[in-house]
Amino acid sequence: MRNWSGSLTPRGLVQRILAGSAIALLLAGCQTASEGPAHTGSISSGGVITSSDLSPEEARGAVQKWSSAYGRDERDKGAALNYAAALRAAGQTGQAVAVMRKAAIYNPEDREVLAAFGKALAADGRFKEALATVRRAQRADNPDWQLLATEGGILDSIGKHDDARKLYQQALVLAPGEPQILNNLGLSYVLTNELDKAEEVLREAAASPKATLKIRENLALVLSLQGRPAETSQAGDALPGAASSEEDTWEELAQSG
Repeated sequence: MRNWSGSLTPRGLVQRILAGSAIALLLAGCQTASEGPAHTGSISSGGVITSSDLSPEEARGAVQKWSSAYGRDERDKGAALNYAAALRAAGQTGQAVAVMRKAAIYNPEDREVLAAFGKALAADGRFKEALATVRRAQRADNPDWQLLATEGGILDSIGKHDDARKLYQQALVLAPGEPQILNNLGLSYVLTNELDKAEEVLREAAASPKATLKIRENLALVLSLQGRPAETSQAGDALPGAASSEEDTWEELAQSG
């Protein structure tokens, strides 16, 4: 197994993960949660693909599929959301922004669309605009936990970790034990090299029946960064659908940004 602590700093590696998943799972993880563990190419209960769960090959296939659907009717909200998610998974973040910008024009008050627009902007490195978009989608009288977690992910990406963690805690009040929020919080602790806290939070996230494959990979990442290869291997063996080799799994994780 690769020793990540010798090749990349925790901050450098996790920033790759955050960027590759539209601020990670941070952001990809903040899509509507599926009813069970998500596997490669999973689709959420809301019908939107989870970009961080797509392999490169699946991302290319999803781009082709949803490009056709979007081309037939660019006003179709589902087609726009899925096309943008596929583009982000394929690394085409600028094009994803363009798709979601047009979707936001057609759906100016839709919080799901505005959240996805914010994620696309963040994945493209446009953090200021991403924050403004996500905050515009939020409602003080009826806050949305996914938007709070998305905003937290953006703040983590620009180094405002304390502010980000306050948002994650607010989100957990609205959705106690939600693994996607816990995943963001765990990665936030990795960014500041607080690996013990990161492990504790990610273990809780990974224990949830709603935990995605990426969340379990992130736990294995933290164990590896702590120099605990035996436990890392056990965590990797526990990953659902882990048919590929251990080396392939870690290569994919490292290249997710």
